[in-house]
Amino acid sequence: MPKPSLAWLPQAGEFNMRLKHLQDAAAGIPGPECWTALVALARLRLDFLRTDRLDVVLQAAFQAPPQPSPSRQVRLALLGSSTTAHLPASIRVAGLRRNIHVSIHEGEYGQYLQELGDVNSALHRFGPDTVLLALDARHVTAGLAAGADAASARQALQAIVATMRSCWRLAADLGAQVIQQAILPVLPGVAGNNEQRMAGSKAAMIVRLNAALREAADADGVQVLAIDEAAARDGIGEWHDPALWHRTRQEISPVATPVYGDLVGRLLAALQGRSAKCLVLDLDNTLWGGVAGDDGIEGIELGHGSAAGEAHLAVQCYAKALAERGVILAVCSKNDETVARAVFDHHPEMLLRRSDIAAFVANWDDKATNLQRIATTLNIGVDSLVLLDDSAFERDLVRAALPDVAVPEVPDDEPALMPGVLADAGYFETVSVTAEDRARVAQYSADRARIAEAGAAADVPAYLASLGMTLTWRRFEPVGLQRIVQLVNKTNQFNLTTRRTTTSGIQALIDDPHAFGLQFRLADRHGECGIIAVAICRLQGDGVAVVENWLMSCRVLGRNVEQATLAVIVAQAKASGAQVLAGDYIPSGRNAMVSTLYGRLGFTVGTPAADGGHRAMLDLRDFAVPDAAIAIVEGA
Repeated sequence: MPKPSLAWLPQAGEFNMRLKHLQDAAAGIPGPECWTALVALARLRLDFLRTDRLDVVLQAAFQAPPQPSPSRQVRLALLGSSTTAHLPASIRVAGLRRNIHVSIHEGEYGQYLQELGDVNSALHRFGPDTVLLALDARHVTAGLAAGADAASARQALQAIVATMRSCWRLAADLGAQVIQQAILPVLPGVAGNNEQRMAGSKAAMIVRLNAALREAADADGVQVLAIDEAAARDGIGEWHDPALWHRTRQEISPVATPVYGDLVGRLLAALQGRSAKCLVLDLDNTLWGGVAGDDGIEGIELGHGSAAGEAHLAVQCYAKALAERGVILAVCSKNDETVARAVFDHHPEMLLRRSDIAAFVANWDDKATNLQRIATTLNIGVDSLVLLDDSAFERDLVRAALPDVAVPEVPDDEPALMPGVLADAGYFETVSVTAEDRARVAQYSADRARIAEAGAAADVPAYLASLGMTLTWRRFEPVGLQRIVQLVNKTNQFNLTTRRTTTSGIQALIDDPHAFGLQFRLADRHGECGIIAVAICRLQGDGVAVVENWLMSCRVLGRNVEQATLAVIVAQAKASGAQVLAGDYIPSGRNAMVSTLYGRLGFTVGTPAADGGHRAMLDLRDFAVPDAAIAIVEGA
């Protein structure tokens, strides 16, 4: 397999014919249908030539997202110190692959500081919501002399990091998320194996600089585009052509641009809350070798003692690691359920146990149907699922029936490569990992107990009262800030406005005396559910408090938590001097479930806008929130 390539995507096949047909017929195809067809082409394994051709059609058809839009829009500023004209096509197509429409402002060559600092620049007029800072190795190390001593080299490194952090602050002042491209290690060493011992070595400086940038990025809430790690896997010669650099000043080789764009695309998706949430695992010849129903528990290949058994164990180990950082695990297998569960319960080499699996489906129905059942059980969209399956037949069936489910191509009969495929594909890209993420397996286990009890209960109100629920709320605070940002950016269904935010945006809200943010945790006799809701309100001068954002985890739906949450919002709005509470509903294509929420909670709903959204008003002077059978306490 040549590298760098999008090896986890299916072969392009009849790409040329499909693109030409779409290009010829585009004028007569409704916008959303044309967009969907382009998305399908973007989800194929494209080289840089096909990527550019697809981008030409995309640009001609969609300078803006289709209306009504199945996509989200990102306004990205690409600011660099070298030639970047060959990069936007791959970024736009990577966004398309994820149902994101990316508009790009490409900065002038080497003018990133000037554009960021000039309020009258084209960058400021563009109004980006994301800034990608792409600086090349020669530019950032230009002031370092090979013979520099350790103190001079240290000062040079500190100056470079300081300059980048000033760029980050200027970008944040625009209200933009910041992505800092790691420095590509393209410069040759001059000292050999122990290059680090030469303080003035530019090659060694790049290694130290990338480490320092990551530390600073963590502190400043900046995302790192890890092209240095990608080049280390693929080979630096696959990412950078010195001859091309001297001719065109292109640091990234054109052949690497599809992967470069995909690395950017997966960060944009994570910032937009579009990373996958659940890894769905096949069993036979995926988690173990052989067929449990035919070979028996004792006959499958799993664990130490054989290369194949250890490879399948490595798949489980990687899945377990994903679960420990918050990815939900599910099982979808054509199998006898009793046999499948027995392997989890009784095989001594099984690393994954049934307690690790949030949804376990083993039967003889088609996998597309079962995947829809899993999504329903977990209360997530099918576009949050990734299916890992060794069968080419099953992969193709699911792609045809459920195109929004991610189904990576895996090498035939080589389970040892499966973890690498999942890692390279970046389906579970994250911009932060919180304590809430690490507790997710236990939370889903408790959810299963709640669901089982609810299904057996004849009196639902009595059952809810028996849960002994407690809703704990507090104002936004720096502690836990990352989890707040994550929840705002990842929640799609119970989300009234789908307005995204940044770490700096939440910090600004904390410091704003005319606004307040509320975070809510839920607990019951089964355990903690963690932070499950966020509300952001801003006070106006006319006695009105506007709910700018209100979102809640779908895991707690059906428990009257929205009523209890509203009680806190109302109380805090009153305490701030408001007499009226206003709330907007803005359709996103994924939040229809809350389109009637304000009306159901007693608000007066205004005339719908052209997009189906509306503003709702609530007079606080004589409004009583219905009892939700939930204890409400303010957190310490």
